[in-house]
Amino acid sequence: MLASVGDPPLDDPQLVYEPKYDGIRAIAEIDAARAGARPQVRLWSRLGNEKTAQFPEIVAALQDWAKPRGSSWVLDGEIVALNDHGEPAGFQQLQGRIHLLDADGPPKGRVAFIAFDLLREGSTDLRERPLLKRREALEQLFHKRKPSPTVRISAMARGDGRAMYEEALASGWEGLIAKHAASLYKSGKRTPDWRKIKLVREQEFVVGGWTEPRQTRAYFGALLIGVYDGDDLVYVGHTGTGFNDRELARLMPLLERLETPTCPFRDRPKTNERPHWTRPELVAQVKFTEWTADNKLRHPVYLGLRDDKKARDVTREESRAQAANHPRRTSTGKRKTSNTADALQTVVDQLRELERARRDGEIVLPDGDRLKVTNLQKVFWPKLKLTKGDLFRYYAQVAPALLPAIADRPLVMKRFPNGVSAQPFYQHRAPEVPSGVRSEVVTVAETRAHIIGGTLKTLMYTTQLAAISQDPWFSRLPDPELADVAAFDLDPADGVPFATVLDVARWIRDELDRLGARGFPKTSGADGLHIYIPLPTGTPYEAGLLYCQIVAAIVTQKHGKAATTERAVRARGKRVYIDCFQNILGKTLASAYSARASDYAGVSTPLLWKEIEAGVDRHDFTIRTVPDRLARVGDLWAALRQSKPVDLAKVARLANR
Repeated sequence: MLASVGDPPLDDPQLVYEPKYDGIRAIAEIDAARAGARPQVRLWSRLGNEKTAQFPEIVAALQDWAKPRGSSWVLDGEIVALNDHGEPAGFQQLQGRIHLLDADGPPKGRVAFIAFDLLREGSTDLRERPLLKRREALEQLFHKRKPSPTVRISAMARGDGRAMYEEALASGWEGLIAKHAASLYKSGKRTPDWRKIKLVREQEFVVGGWTEPRQTRAYFGALLIGVYDGDDLVYVGHTGTGFNDRELARLMPLLERLETPTCPFRDRPKTNERPHWTRPELVAQVKFTEWTADNKLRHPVYLGLRDDKKARDVTREESRAQAANHPRRTSTGKRKTSNTADALQTVVDQLRELERARRDGEIVLPDGDRLKVTNLQKVFWPKLKLTKGDLFRYYAQVAPALLPAIADRPLVMKRFPNGVSAQPFYQHRAPEVPSGVRSEVVTVAETRAHIIGGTLKTLMYTTQLAAISQDPWFSRLPDPELADVAAFDLDPADGVPFATVLDVARWIRDELDRLGARGFPKTSGADGLHIYIPLPTGTPYEAGLLYCQIVAAIVTQKHGKAATTERAVRARGKRVYIDCFQNILGKTLASAYSARASDYAGVSTPLLWKEIEAGVDRHDFTIRTVPDRLARVGDLWAALRQSKPVDLAKVARLANR
């Protein structure tokens, strides 16, 4: 029986909740009916592939578990890898076991079988009984037997999964399964009676080819992957991370045996290196941070091959909430509408009501989570009489565009507890955060916990801490030392008009055009302008810094009266300083759609180049005006995430002339 992806409530008396284990779904057949004989045990994947030889310690543990003999059972459960503490680990830890052969020697790594359903006992078929009746029989079966670290029963919460959900967030589980308590067991059927609540974006993808390796990389550079949409295999991206040398060597012969001259994807993808195509038979497990607006994977990481999934069954998995954040086009080409705006409007309404009542309280977020908010009536921008509540409401309105820009990025908080007229302070380390607010320990030079952007609750929490702006790193987890963007920070000296800043931006754009690169401009939200460029996957911070320095040097050589790269303030004169040194690990710029502590409550707002050509006034982009602009022009910053990365080799050749 298979689960659907969904958004079930976490508090429902008709549901039970179990951990979603990240392993291999398996049926265990145990026959201990013959007196005096060792019980017979066979393990099967959901596709009917026998796994008995690959997990001998589970077989042995089930044989011992089957004592006292005299009956037989069919159990449904999950084969999982165990970490050093004996807790279930991720699917990637099973890779050395999935392809194990008898000749390979003893297996490595601890594993366990976690049972969550009892399908047959003796000659009695239990599948037509309600889930809770089957669970009762399973618990009685385990109660009669000695506990085993290798044969376990799954945890279950009845009617209220909130505590288990918090444990899942804290422990890094893949997710939960919510099951209707009265559901019958429908073999081979995918049904909404069982629903997956995913915390980590991870699913299967079909391998349709590979690319040539770069530089010293052996075997291949990246796998080209897709999902089926009807009869069409649709390309969703490539993954070149997550492989070690052994896995590269193991995969290469499999790919070569499937090589074909015909591209299997509906639309032939553009690749940075020469592609090779394969028949679409291999299925890879991949984790990723998000789906982009053009239905590509963001930061995909290879976890391993699966032999328990059919390639033709692999489609895009997406909950209703995810679909709302990443709407897809229908066959008529029109975008599907979502209720995201309505859900966020309820947050805005709650904040407005609390501020009107001049009291503290809790707001309920669209996913049912809650956050305490205080001092909404405190004035943050005295000249404009804008409050902390105004800042909260602004961020709730622009969250759909802002959150993808800071997703998975460590944040540096510049806190203004007494408003923009008072002294702020920086906070790099994450404090003890409420459940649902993401923080991660990041080791770069030193080890410390950071708040990580990307969720509405995290955004609301940093706002509660009076962090007016959202200041993310130029890199994302899990690769904090590798930048995916670089930026030119245009900082005018006092008295330099904003029109000159726009001139310098145009000159930078012109040099990028000559390099075949695309720049993405936005106001800084204060006096200046930022121009971002997308970097290739795996780019060190130093390479992004050098790219910007070379371009800046060309601009200042041609336009030295208006632009400078002099770091000393006295040496800049009445010019625009092109600052490239924000492209250093750990430094930050305000994110797109970030509010700023400027006296006019500015917002760092993405612009079109035609707007820069026409001339804009930075004061037009504030927390009062940007929500309406966003509704009118859409998320201009999404194009940065979808754009082709710059060619680092081109600027290097330019520097060597």
